[in-house]
Amino acid sequence: MAKAAPEEQLRLLDVAALDSQTTKLAREITEATADADLDAAQTALDEVRSVQAEVQERVETAAGALKESELAVEKVAAHIAKDQARINANAGTASDMMALSHEIDSLTVRRNGLEDTQLELMGTLEEVQEEAAEAEKLTAARASEHAEHLARRDTVIGALQARLAETKIARAELAATFDETLMGTYDRIRTRNGIGAARLFHGKSEASGIALSAGDLAEIKASRPDELVFCPDTGAILVRSSEWGA
Repeated sequence: MAKAAPEEQLRLLDVAALDSQTTKLAREITEATADADLDAAQTALDEVRSVQAEVQERVETAAGALKESELAVEKVAAHIAKDQARINANAGTASDMMALSHEIDSLTVRRNGLEDTQLELMGTLEEVQEEAAEAEKLTAARASEHAEHLARRDTVIGALQARLAETKIARAELAATFDETLMGTYDRIRTRNGIGAARLFHGKSEASGIALSAGDLAEIKASRPDELVFCPDTGAILVRSSEWGA
């Protein structure tokens, strides 16, 4: 049967406390990582970014339509100028001049219509540009909120990780003071069952939270103080003390 001095067994509870703290901190880090407020802020940011992208696409479409309209107006204006130059130069017969004059009249009507359309397109572009500006402002606000939530979460996680690192160092330093065989036994039990050592307190195993049977208690009481005894339910090393009614 494995053995260890009673005071060494008692010190195992310090190791168990550090291991329990490590588990607790790791769980808190996991919980802090899954931050509902940060997730909500991310969702809100994604939504406004999607809206901003859609509005920006409409801005580009409106700008493109306006550019095409401007080119169409310029093309008709150039054609009118060319015809007018021929008329001014009297380059052709009277019939040619009349035809050119009619064409200028027709092109002028077309240009006026294109310019009306151009004005409408300019108004449309201004409207969507205003929407884009509002979307950009809202995206910036949501990004700022997200950054605040992220910084707060990272601060919490950073503090927990620092405490976890300190706890692991303390645990490693304490474990190094034990006999390797005893520590190996403790670690194997903890790896298998989650708890390496716990008190036997007034007949109850604090590893399982269950009172031991009369037979198990009798067997434990018959064991020498330097013999390791184990929780029948979890397998954890049960640390005894007369002060704990064990």
